[in-house]
Amino acid sequence: MSTARFTNRFAGKVLVVTGAAQGIGRAVAQRAAEEGGKVVFVDRASFVAEVAADVKGAHTAAFSADLETHEGAAAAMRFARDTFGGIDILINNVGGAIRMRPYPEFAPEQIDAEIRRSLMPTLYCCHAVLPYLFERGGGTIVNVSSNATRGIHRVPYSAAKGGVNAITQSLAMELAERNIRVVATAPGGTQAPPRRIPRNADGDTAAEQGWMADVVEQVKQSSFMKRYGAIDEQAAPILFLASDEASYITGSVLPVAGGDLG
Repeated sequence: MSTARFTNRFAGKVLVVTGAAQGIGRAVAQRAAEEGGKVVFVDRASFVAEVAADVKGAHTAAFSADLETHEGAAAAMRFARDTFGGIDILINNVGGAIRMRPYPEFAPEQIDAEIRRSLMPTLYCCHAVLPYLFERGGGTIVNVSSNATRGIHRVPYSAAKGGVNAITQSLAMELAERNIRVVATAPGGTQAPPRRIPRNADGDTAAEQGWMADVVEQVKQSSFMKRYGAIDEQAAPILFLASDEASYITGSVLPVAGGDLG
């Protein structure tokens, strides 16, 4: 696995990274700051400020917001513009399956919760950021989708991420004439440090732990490489798509899953 780093790839750019308190989002936001960007770390977790402050010698700021509401998304974008003078790049990273279970086992309110978690933040943030990208005369949106649009025990999550793919492709077509690129990655299973905030606040039942084990095995077997990816292996393609190196790429959803296209 390459550990290469670019120098000042995001100099002069203002980035908003959502879900930046932990996991893939944290790695993306920190690396973008290390590469010269002015980065706003957005998360509903209050410790996002600690995470942003960890990047020494960089221009970072933190904002706590619930991006499952349009008000939270709009407030985050206003904060970024007020803090750094504008927005050039939005990376929508909020999402993640709350529960793993066969579809008949989902209660209706659990289906709704999965859609709110993994679709609405991207939908709302894409809408809220546009006035600021228009002010800049262009920009880039990178959505973090998932290859689990095909996978077991996550049907509502799969539906939400299919929606993220549709947003990416339709918005890219609509905004190309405004000099705005819209792209996405579709990560596969990713090894990450233990979460400070669990994906399921209620905890997993014994049955859910078994269903989760089934998911882990399916993810590994569906990958040509038969393994989970590393966080850096997800952060690198996200930042490539966000950068000017990908200036002729829009409307694309890039699978990053060891060969599993989802």
